[in-house]
Amino acid sequence: EGGVVWWRAAAALVVSVAIQVGTNYANDYSDGKRGTDAVRVGPVRLVASGLATPKAVKGAALAAFGVASLAGLALAAAAGWWLAAIGAACLVAGWLYTGGPKPYGYAGFGELFVFVFFGLVATAGSAYVHLVRVTGLALLAGVPVGLLAVALLVVNNLRDIPGDAVAGKKTLAVRIGAPRTRALYVTTIGVAFGCVAAIAVSRPWALVALVAAPLALAPARRVLSGESGRGLVQVLVATGRLQLVFGLVLAVGIAR
Repeated sequence: EGGVVWWRAAAALVVSVAIQVGTNYANDYSDGKRGTDAVRVGPVRLVASGLATPKAVKGAALAAFGVASLAGLALAAAAGWWLAAIGAACLVAGWLYTGGPKPYGYAGFGELFVFVFFGLVATAGSAYVHLVRVTGLALLAGVPVGLLAVALLVVNNLRDIPGDAVAGKKTLAVRIGAPRTRALYVTTIGVAFGCVAAIAVSRPWALVALVAAPLALAPARRVLSGESGRGLVQVLVATGRLQLVFGLVLAVGIAR
């Protein structure tokens, strides 16, 4: 509905990327301070490895959140100041994932927050800055986007089960165990593609998103085969690629 306001689209992209970057730095800082990353099989963390000081990493997180805030305020000025409150909630959620006295990522709620903020809020919010209203289509499109973001976190936490269990980080993967986590990974991807049919009821061209399905086969097969440790890093990369391609193609299909 309507045309794309390109500066708003660019600003929304800046907000989403800057929040993601800031959250990653915040997680690095908080996990490093707590000693959670002392035993790690994934990519090197700055604080835990000593490559950067906690102060520097914290500063990088705040700088990224600052960039997100500036772009977000520009969007709020154009589309409604209540967006500032949504943006603030996103920043708080990014910091408290592993930060604060009771990080929700340590209690098994990471997947829920990722679905809400990287799926529903990000997708419906990006549509809102153009339409200045929330639509059912935008919320529905946010479901598969959020599920694929959840799949990223699920495989990340699957890889880290041994270290997280020792460190007392009770992620959902630690709580339900590796077999159920593997099933959850495949389920989130399967349901994400199933949502395409629902979207296609009002936007038939959304079915073009199914061309991304082959990208899901290899990572799903590796997860179900029992891949663990460093082998899951490649699954993480493949899942990120799947999410990117799916999102881009789905957007094109909806816009037709």
